[in-house]
This record gives sequence, structure tokens and C-alpha cells, in this order.
Amino acid sequence: MGKRSGNLAIVAALTLSIWASRDSKAQSPQLRVDTAGKTAVQAYKNITILKDIPADQLLPSMQFISASLGVECEFCHVERAFEKDDKKEKQTAREMLTMMFAINKENFQGRREVTCNSCHHGSAQVAAVPAIVEEANTFEHALGRPGAANTPSSGENPQSAAKPSADQVIDKYLQAIGGTEALAKVNTLVEHGEINFGGRQVPVDVYAKAPDKRLSVMRMPNGESITAFDGQAGWLANGGRPPRPMNEAENAGAKIDAQLSFPQNLKQMFDEVRVGRPEKIGEQDETVLLGRKKGQPPVKLYFDPQSGLLTRVLRYTETPLGRLPVQIDYSNYRDVGGVKLPEQWTLARPNGRFTIQIQQVEREPIPDSKFAQPPAAPASGGGKP
Repeated sequence: MGKRSGNLAIVAALTLSIWASRDSKAQSPQLRVDTAGKTAVQAYKNITILKDIPADQLLPSMQFISASLGVECEFCHVERAFEKDDKKEKQTAREMLTMMFAINKENFQGRREVTCNSCHHGSAQVAAVPAIVEEANTFEHALGRPGAANTPSSGENPQSAAKPSADQVIDKYLQAIGGTEALAKVNTLVEHGEINFGGRQVPVDVYAKAPDKRLSVMRMPNGESITAFDGQAGWLANGGRPPRPMNEAENAGAKIDAQLSFPQNLKQMFDEVRVGRPEKIGEQDETVLLGRKKGQPPVKLYFDPQSGLLTRVLRYTETPLGRLPVQIDYSNYRDVGGVKLPEQWTLARPNGRFTIQIQQVEREPIPDSKFAQPPAAPASGGGKP
């Protein structure tokens, strides 16, 4: 298969839109099918391995393979005839999936511990040889004593220093972007800007309404690409094609991002939020929070320990074969009516990255109907004129 404040939730919406745009060439007639309530084998032709997964999870599974091997759809498939078995690579992929499922069943009680990425790491060839390090090691590592460099000079444990609680980190963030009183006045956002990917600038408009509604419109050359979440369920439309409902995994991600549009509700978003180990972004150790919700992958939130501002979000889309990561980095916070919003952010995922620049922000009423999926167009008649 083929190779936030107010701004925060735009990212997931645009991620889905851009993925759909990138994969538009993969939308063969076979793939434009009704998947509701069906298994993959019921909805698609010539499915031999992933027969019993929900039909709306087949394409996300293919996207996971694509990201794990760093290849495009045509590496395994005949273009616009995905059901054909003409390519040896497709047969090999089926053998590899069978092997992977057997390893997990026989060694990990069926848990998904081994995935395509466990061996491939973004390459069509498996990574059989350890990589050579690109940065200089410490003297202690060179001597074969990797733990020595981190050994405290006294009996003090450097990790024992008091660290803030999750509530304190969130409170500092909310204060840094304007405070709860100012945030409580923000119930809608309309944002206009441009997205830069592949050397092209494309206009984007985003509409958000508290607590969890969001719609984005990318004005692509082949038509509008729309991603929307109405508070309960989401839908997508791309290049003039009829809208389709999001699958379960897409809904979970869209809901998180829509909620993050209004960070005053951050503490209520997850069943559990705890402080994780600091992680570096560049040269700086960032404060990390881990948000967990039952039945969903964890979400990592990174904060600048000095300013308290949100600098990165890392979340995952669940597929039957593994998790696809989405990483968003934020910069250039500016004051908009008493609340700070990032003007620019970069989204990275296994198939590439793009940058978004917001140019104008408005606060105006938005009707709930804005986020509702439009009814399907009636089928054209085939009778005689």
C-alpha cells in the first residue's frame, strides 16, 4: 500500500484531509464501496488475510503497511486494480502478515506486540543490521560503561527533585495562554490561513465550537477537502466525492482534537492524566503529560517548563495492524483577544510533514448545522429522456 488552543484541533482535521488528498489516486472503483456494518471480505474483492476486520479498517491497515515499509500503493498493487494478484510483492505481503499474526499468537497470547514496523522501520527491506550512531558517545559509553555517565556524584537521586503534578502543569498552561476567565469567553473560533505541503500553499478555513465541534475546509485544486466532527461523529469529503462517515479510530482522534480546541476543558478530556518522564525537543527537556482514556491509545502533551506553553502533541490512530503516530509542534504564540494561540505549527507523520500558518482569527456565532454531514445526493436516474 502507498508510500490547542484553538489551532490544535485543526491539525487532526487537516491530517485526515491531506491523507485523503494524497491517497486520492488509490480510490479505485473497488475502494469506493459501502463499508457500513461489513467485514473487509464482504465489502472488497479478493481479501485473503484481513478478511474479518471491519471493512472501514482495511484502508487504515494498508496505510500502516505503507508507513512501515516507506512505499507507495503500487509497490504491492496494480494501480486502479487493487484486487489483482499480478505482483509478487502482494503475495509476499500476505506471507509476512501470516507470519506476524503467528508470532503474536504463539509468543504473546495474541497481543499485538510485533508489527510490520518491528522489522522494517520505514524501509522495504528488513532492518537486519543495527544502525551506526550518528552522534558522538560519551567517554563512558566508549569504554563499555553506558551507565557511568549518568551516575550521581553523591547519594542524591537527580530524579528525586520535586516535579509538578499534572494539575499544576495544566494550570500553568491555562494561565500562560490567558487564564481561565479569558478562556471561558471563547466558545467559537473561525480561523483562516494557508497550509504549505509539497511546495504548494493551499487556503484553509477552520470553524470550531465549544466543547467539541470542528470543521476544516482545504481549498484544493481538485475541489474542497472537508473534515468535520459534530460532537458525536465525524465525516470527510474530498475532491467533490460524496462525504463518508469516519470510522471508529478516526472519530476517537477527531474528538480529542476538537476538545483540545478549547483547552479550558483539558482536565476533563481524559480518564487519567499523569506526569511522564521529561523528553527533549531540541536541546531542552520538556515537561510531558500522558493522557489516557479507556479503550484508546495514550496522548502525549509536551509543555515548555519555563513559559508553560504547549509545544507538542503526540497521538495515535489505531489500526488492526498497529498505531499510526501524528506529531504536532507549535510555535509563534500570539495574543488574540486576550487568549494566546499558536500562529504556526508543523504536523509530521510517517508519510511526511506540512506546516500551517494562521493569518486571521475571528469569533463569530456558528450554528450547529455547520458541522452536520450533508445528506447523500440522490442517485441519478437511468431512464430514457
